[in-house]
Amino acid sequence: MLVRLLGVFSVEMAALRRLIIRTSNPSSLLISHRGITSKLFVGGLSLYTTEKGLSDAFSQHGQVVEAKIVMDRVSDRSKGFGFVTYASKDEAEKAIAEMNGKDLNGRVIFVDYAKPKHNFGGGMPIARGPPDSADKIHFQDTGIEN
Repeated sequence: MLVRLLGVFSVEMAALRRLIIRTSNPSSLLISHRGITSKLFVGGLSLYTTEKGLSDAFSQHGQVVEAKIVMDRVSDRSKGFGFVTYASKDEAEKAIAEMNGKDLNGRVIFVDYAKPKHNFGGGMPIARGPPDSADKIHFQDTGIEN
C-alpha cells in the first residue's frame, strides 16, 4: 500500500515539475494556484516606465510577485497601463492606499484591484464574404458599384 502511494505521489510531483519548468515565472504559478495573490491594475503609466521600474516602485509596499506592462503588438510601445501582483492581499491594500494618485515618472497613476479577464470570443474577426445583393441594388441609382 505504501509503495503504491509513493508511486502516485512521484507521478504527481513529476507532472508539477514539468508544469513549473514550462512556466516563465514558477513562483507566480505556485502562489496564484494557492489563491493568495492580489493583482492590481495600474493606469496612467508613462511611456517610459519599464517593468523593472514599476516593480521597484511597488516593491516598497510589499513582495511583488510580478509586474507587467501591457504593450501594443504593432508599435511595441506601452499602452499606458499594467498589472502588479502581490503575494498577499494586505500588501495589495497597502499599495492601493499609498500609490493611487501618486506620481510615477512624471505621470499621475491610478491603482485599483484588477478585474477578472472575460473572454468575449475576441481574437481575429470572421470574414463575412461579399456584400448582399440588396446592398448592390441600394447603390445602383447612384451609379456606384460595390
